[in-house]
Amino acid sequence: MTEQQHTNRALVTVDLDAIRRNVALLSARAAASGAETMAIVKADGYGHGAAEVARAALRGGATWLGACSLNEALDLRAAGIDVPLFSWLETPDTDFAPALEAGIDVSVSSAAELARVADAAARTGRRARVHLKIDTGLSRNGCPADLWPALVKAAAAEPDVDVIAMWSHLAAADEPGDPSIDRQAERFADAYALAREAGLNPLRHLANSAATLTRSDLHFDLVRPGIAVYGLNPVPQHEELTPAMTFSSQVVLTKRVAAGESVSYGLTWTASEDTTLALVPVGYADGVPRTLSGRLDVWLDGRRRPVRGRVCMDQLVVDCGDDEPALGTEVVLFGTGSEGGPTAREWADRIGTIDYEIVTGMYRPRVRRVYTGGES
Repeated sequence: MTEQQHTNRALVTVDLDAIRRNVALLSARAAASGAETMAIVKADGYGHGAAEVARAALRGGATWLGACSLNEALDLRAAGIDVPLFSWLETPDTDFAPALEAGIDVSVSSAAELARVADAAARTGRRARVHLKIDTGLSRNGCPADLWPALVKAAAAEPDVDVIAMWSHLAAADEPGDPSIDRQAERFADAYALAREAGLNPLRHLANSAATLTRSDLHFDLVRPGIAVYGLNPVPQHEELTPAMTFSSQVVLTKRVAAGESVSYGLTWTASEDTTLALVPVGYADGVPRTLSGRLDVWLDGRRRPVRGRVCMDQLVVDCGDDEPALGTEVVLFGTGSEGGPTAREWADRIGTIDYEIVTGMYRPRVRRVYTGGES
């Protein structure tokens, strides 16, 4: 690794104590309903670092971890994390044998997938731990309702397969009161009744972050918070969640420009009066959306300051008025917002997306990631 890669040109700082506190809050909600907590650490822990987040989440009270792909789950095992671990989305050519050998629970949504898991169990001599997924209305992964009776009967009959749980995913839990939530809950209950009729006694998990916070009746045996683990609230209500990620850079150049001078590609902004500009060496290659051009503030020297002109691939320009920040001064692109600075949610709202996309977008080669708190 070169010396430049060790600088704070584009720096993501992850507060592991914030992760722990967020999970403690979520786990307390779940425990009040008699449920355990599965912290979701897919997509490299939503851009925060899967193994580091996993350890912090376990310190916060999580007892399970969830990862989208088998490769993600195997990486957690390789990092020495030995707790119940669930993986749920694979391609048709995936060999499930490594999952069984590593003690990873896997999801099954079809008879064909069940057969592939059973084959891996026969080849390895390891019993397969599966979670059967029912599609209750999201219309993505999951077994259609008309095929569910056959799937649960087939799973119950497989000698090398243990059905640990059944699960589904809510489509609109981040919109409390949406009628689809109750509709999906009813379908989930119907599917559970059929599973019991087939001789199964599975755990149930349905609640994502939003439902963990707002629908205690849907906690069942296990909740699966994702974005809330990272301190980003999916529902419009106050919770003591703390954003764990701060994205920062520094001032590398300042210059005084006269009224009438324009800034950056396309000369889309022109100074109406003499002002001081600060150059910051991050751009859209580092996770700053170009669509934030003309709509972005940063936190610099204790106050918000506007970014002028277009966001470039490698840099952006901040208007500092009559102030002249010292070279090397920290520039916070987004963070907790506790002092009034910008947040990932603010970025998302301004460009019409969700904060999930903002934080996962920070997993980039030029962005250095460091940790505070926890066992860092």
